[in-house]
Amino acid sequence: MRPIVEVAKDIGIADEHLELYGKYKSKINPSLWEEVKHRTDGKLVLVTAMNPTPAGEGKTLTTIGLAQGLNAIGQPTIAALREPSLGPCFGMKGGATGSGKAQIVPADDINLHFTGDIHAVTSAHNLLSAMIDNHVFHGNALRLDSKRIVWKRAMDMNDRSLRQMVTGLGDGNGNVREAGFLITTASEIMAVLCLSENLSDLRNRLGSMVIGYNEAGEAVTAVQLGAVEAMVILLKEAMKPNLVQTLEGTPVMVHGGPFANIAHGCSSVVGTRLSLKLAKIVVTEAGFGADLGAEKFFDIKCRQASLTPAAAVLVVTLKALKYNGGVPKQELEYPNIDALHQGLCNMDRHIENIRKFGVPVLVAINHFEGDDSEEIKLVQQRCQQLGVRVEISKVWAEGSAGAIQFAQTLVELLNNENSNFTTFYKDELDIKSKIEKVVIDIYRGAGVSFSPSAIRGLAEINRLGYGSLPVCMAKTPYSFSDQPRLLGAPEGFTMHVKDVSLSAGAGFVVVHTGNIVTMPGLPKSPAAEHMEMDDDGVITGLI
Repeated sequence: MRPIVEVAKDIGIADEHLELYGKYKSKINPSLWEEVKHRTDGKLVLVTAMNPTPAGEGKTLTTIGLAQGLNAIGQPTIAALREPSLGPCFGMKGGATGSGKAQIVPADDINLHFTGDIHAVTSAHNLLSAMIDNHVFHGNALRLDSKRIVWKRAMDMNDRSLRQMVTGLGDGNGNVREAGFLITTASEIMAVLCLSENLSDLRNRLGSMVIGYNEAGEAVTAVQLGAVEAMVILLKEAMKPNLVQTLEGTPVMVHGGPFANIAHGCSSVVGTRLSLKLAKIVVTEAGFGADLGAEKFFDIKCRQASLTPAAAVLVVTLKALKYNGGVPKQELEYPNIDALHQGLCNMDRHIENIRKFGVPVLVAINHFEGDDSEEIKLVQQRCQQLGVRVEISKVWAEGSAGAIQFAQTLVELLNNENSNFTTFYKDELDIKSKIEKVVIDIYRGAGVSFSPSAIRGLAEINRLGYGSLPVCMAKTPYSFSDQPRLLGAPEGFTMHVKDVSLSAGAGFVVVHTGNIVTMPGLPKSPAAEHMEMDDDGVITGLI
């Protein structure tokens, strides 16, 4: 690893703008924005993927490897990524810093406590939780209805036993009420942090967050509780983006970490905007498949921050295509042209959807050792039939050397194809119609079934004047539908909306579908069981 001050110097960041966390990590002071804000923006490229499978698609490592490849061909590039959550790191996925020769470093630090941003969000969230119960305990001047307090508690770990709980038990411990936890990455404060433009915007958004309703049915916000300034104090350092590097020294902004299946799934606006002032190209990613991450990137992040993506890269793998064609996980290593052909419909659907936003698409085949040449040729032929450029990415095995042609093709696309970016729906469309439009036109469902709770929630949101907000779909990442095992490109299904919740500070309405939960559980054999650290502090099993 190079000292981070050298990496910063390569992109024109002077030492006075750095706040070092050791030799290899740094936060960037807002003073840098004041220096560069009048510069022309670079081009923004989104890396997204087909629906995820147990085999892994490599979206993050493709983002990292592509950024390395672009720099290798003389295109000054910064990657903008989310911070890993401890929940998935110790649960199912392990680390989230790439792998092979396409990694960001120091990987262990980034995957663990990093610079403390997620912990700060957890603390701010739970401070507000404590102040709510304390307010009720000490007289409840705001007349909060204890049955309509919607603000839960948060922690950055998967723990299904905390999804529903009762607080206040025991003499003198407050009012007894039903409550629960969500994972920090699903906290509205995480979304607020990632969508805020500066501390002033952060303060206003935090104040707008609805924490419950009073006895007259009026929304009660965090600013009414007097909690905002204390939360800003806890979050002031977390608002500063983090600078790290890839194995090859390419600069990377890592900031914010909302999940894409239960939140909006994009890194921070602050980090992205700053990167666009410092580089010719910025490569960012959005979580899970394009039906979740890309749609929210376009309809929430780009809408709110007035960003215009220049292109999108869709990551596919032969294994994932065959999985969507019906092949079980244990047989994905073997060639199966028929199953691959069946699974191509998943890739096709994502390409069609991205084009609906007016953004040019490049397909990247993330190459695995043992990939069959005939299967690769079939994917290339399908892309050609669809009029989409396609390249093989070998960044895991070769780093930037495995992305040279990939990077060159992307540059050609950026130079020769204009982005006619548009959001998918207009602000003035009502919330219910926005949900139906996403389900019917993006997911290809036949319609939406709204539970009584969801119908009441929609009426409440409209009554409170939030009907113009975009929607943030919370659904399984494994299928276009709300049924995880409905693979490929299903059509004609009914999407079941069980509830809707208002995130007024973040500026969207969360739509809870199917069996999605905001506090994940650990798998039967969590990644934590297979981690070790030797006497020299070397960790194995985290990545």
